[in-house]
Amino acid sequence: MLKLLNLLKDGRFHSGEALGAALGVSRSAVWKQLQHLETELNLTIHKVRGRGYQLAAPLALLESQAINEFAEGEQWPVFIHETIDSTNAEGLRLASEGQPAPFLVLAERQSAGRGRRGRQWVSPFAENLYYSLVLRVEGGMRQLEGLSLVVGLAVMRTLQGFGVKDVGLKWPNDVLVRGQKITGILLELVGDPADVCHVVLGIGINVNMQANDQVDQEWTSMRREVGTAIDRNRLVAKLSQQLQHELARHRRYGFAAFQEEWEQAHLWQGRNVSLVAGSTRIDGVVLGVDGQGGLRLEVEGVEKSFSGGELSLRLRDDS
Repeated sequence: MLKLLNLLKDGRFHSGEALGAALGVSRSAVWKQLQHLETELNLTIHKVRGRGYQLAAPLALLESQAINEFAEGEQWPVFIHETIDSTNAEGLRLASEGQPAPFLVLAERQSAGRGRRGRQWVSPFAENLYYSLVLRVEGGMRQLEGLSLVVGLAVMRTLQGFGVKDVGLKWPNDVLVRGQKITGILLELVGDPADVCHVVLGIGINVNMQANDQVDQEWTSMRREVGTAIDRNRLVAKLSQQLQHELARHRRYGFAAFQEEWEQAHLWQGRNVSLVAGSTRIDGVVLGVDGQGGLRLEVEGVEKSFSGGELSLRLRDDS
């Protein structure tokens, strides 16, 4: 199927005979694969008698060579999948099989993409970025403190570099544009966090998606914001470069070095919020974050810090 996509991705017409010859299959087999592309990947293919088949729009696929051409600094091994359950899950599998870290897992589509608290992450084919960086972490919990917040800063700066305006952060790991979600971050860990472990930095960015009725919250995309299609291979290279820079700072200085700049980028600084954990709700005012990346709230006149992967932060109606 990927070979057929590569033949069609230029957006021009290709005859069934030419496609069959290139793939070494019959025209009827080509027809079946075209139907599969439409139903499985939700791609629109025009069929015109005498001219052949044409994708409704040209398709730019992720390619290791193209990513490397844009890359600066260290180049991580990259595994690119046409379809996978989730890039985070594949990263964890590869780490357990002994693949040396750091390495990168990308996919054109996820069949079971995940967000925080078990939510589905909608993953249309070849439109967005589904990116998982696997790191080997030594030296205990300090290397993990505030890590998702550092990743958020790296994503924000990458988006700004592509011309996305009004971008900011929401604790603990969302990137928003004027209150609309453009990026989600999901960190997963395997091993002993007090000794040696692997952590997967999962990043989902809405890149070229312009319409989708499956997303259950306000969202935007890079293309919506800047008005033109984004080269996802260049985005992978620039995001990796930014992550290398920020992760090196984090390893050397810890999250405390990022605390002030993260607070400056936090869109809900000083806002009245509710912090929800299961059936428990705590109302307070956002003061910022602490040196470990925990949320600082003023609760009934007292400053308290909160951290944990299952916490949800929501604006109060009176904010």
